[in-house]
Amino acid sequence: MSHIKFGTSGWRGIFCEEFTLDNVRVVVQAIADHLHAEGLADKGVVVGCDARFMGGDFSRETSRILAGAGIKSYFCQRDTPTPVISHELLRRRAAGAINFTASHNPYNYNGIKFSPVSGGPALPATTNDIETRANAMLGEIVFNSLDLQTAAEKGLFEEIDPREEYFKTLQSLIDFNAIAEAGMTIAVNPLYGSGRGYLDRILEEAGVMVVKVNDHLDPYFGGKPPEPAEEYIQDFIGLIQGDDSIVLGLATDGDADRFGIIDRDGSYIEPNYILALLFDYMIRRKGLRGDAARSVATSHLIDAVAAHHGVKILETPVGFKFIGEYISEDKILIGGEESAGLSIKGHVPEKDGILACLLVAEMVAVEKKSLRELLTDLYSRVGEIYTKRINIRLSPHLEAALPAKFENPPEKIGEMKIVEIIRIDGNKYLLDDGSWLLFRKSGTEPVVRLYAETKSFESLDKLIELGREFILG
Repeated sequence: MSHIKFGTSGWRGIFCEEFTLDNVRVVVQAIADHLHAEGLADKGVVVGCDARFMGGDFSRETSRILAGAGIKSYFCQRDTPTPVISHELLRRRAAGAINFTASHNPYNYNGIKFSPVSGGPALPATTNDIETRANAMLGEIVFNSLDLQTAAEKGLFEEIDPREEYFKTLQSLIDFNAIAEAGMTIAVNPLYGSGRGYLDRILEEAGVMVVKVNDHLDPYFGGKPPEPAEEYIQDFIGLIQGDDSIVLGLATDGDADRFGIIDRDGSYIEPNYILALLFDYMIRRKGLRGDAARSVATSHLIDAVAAHHGVKILETPVGFKFIGEYISEDKILIGGEESAGLSIKGHVPEKDGILACLLVAEMVAVEKKSLRELLTDLYSRVGEIYTKRINIRLSPHLEAALPAKFENPPEKIGEMKIVEIIRIDGNKYLLDDGSWLLFRKSGTEPVVRLYAETKSFESLDKLIELGREFILG
C-alpha cells in the first residue's frame, strides 16, 4: 500500500491508485484514534465532500467507521464547499471535520482534509500524529464499523444541511443591499463544483441579476482542472467580453475555497491585487481597522496598503493554516495568499472563495468603479507593484546542486544587492531596489517555483530571467 503523507491541505492522491477505499478507511480510523487520544471523541465530527467521484461513498464509509469508534458524524446531505464545512464545525463546536476534497486538482485526484476544533486546516503537529497512526495501520484490518441505520438509532449519525446557517453569517459580513441597489448584472461560475447553489443563490435572494455558467454537477469538471485561473476559464472570460451588461465575473474552484475575478472588460484580475484592493476597501470605506497576514509568496502590494494606513503585515509560510491561526486568534482584519485564498475577521479560519467573491461584488457596487479603475487609484496612493510566478523544471544534476546553491547565495542578483534573506518557506531574497525573488522547491516533483516582484512592469520579466539564470546557471 502507498505511504500516507499529509501536505499543506491534507492527504491527496490519484483516485483508484493511492487514493483507495482501503487507504481511506485507514486514515479515518487514524483520525478517530487521534480524537480519542485528545479527549474529543464525544463532540462529533462534520463529514462532507466536494463534487468528485465517489465523494458521497467515501463520506458514508467515514460515518460508518466513526460510528464504530463511538464518534457521532454530522453528515452533509450533498457535496458541500470547504468553507461551509468549516463554518458548520465551528457552529456546532464539533471535534473536527473530515472533508473529501482535492480542491482545484484535476478530476482524477481526491483527498482527505481534516480540520480540528479551530475550524481551520490542521497544523503539522496534528497531521503528523494522524499520518503516523495511519502508516502504522496500513495493510491491517484495524477498525469496526456500524451500518448507518444502527448508527442513527444509537445517536451516532445525523444528516444535515449547513447552507442556511452559513448564509446567515455571510449576511452579517456583506452589504447585500449595496450590491442589489447598484443594479449590476453579475456572472457566476462555480466550475461544476460544490459552489453550485451558493454564490448564485445568495445573490439572487438579495435581488441581484445573475448569469450562471458551468453550474451543473460534472465530476470531470468540463475536462479541465476546477481552478479559477485565467488559463482554465477562457469560456467565462469570453462570456463577459461578449455581454456588455455584465459588470463582474465571479468564479470559485472545485470546493469553493478559492476565487477567480473577472473585470467588466473580461480582464482577469490576479488574486494578489484582489487581496490588496479588499484590504484597502475594508479600512478606507467600511471603516474597519486591523493588521493583515499574507504568505511569504504573496505580493507586497498589501504591505504598501498597510504602510499607507498605518497598520502591520504578518508574514507566514505557504499554507492557509498559518493565516487561519491569526483569524482564530482575532489578530488580523484580513488574510490571504497569492493562490487565491482569503478570509476575514469574524469569519472562518479557512479559505473562502464565496466570501471573497461577495466582498469584491460589494466593493465594486459601493465604489461604482471597475476593478481596473480601483487598481489604478490604489497605485496612485501606494505606488505600483507587479508580480509574476513561473515554474522551473530541474534536471537530476540541478536538483542535487540546489541545496548548496541556497546555502551559499550570491551577494547580488544581477546588479541588485541582496539586503535580506527570508527562509520561513523557501528562499526569499529582498533586493536593494525594493524588488524580491522567492524560490520554493516543490515537494512532489522536480520543480522550483519562482516568484518575482518589482515596482515597474517593464523590469518584471528581466527579474524573472535573472531568477531563472540563478537556478540554471
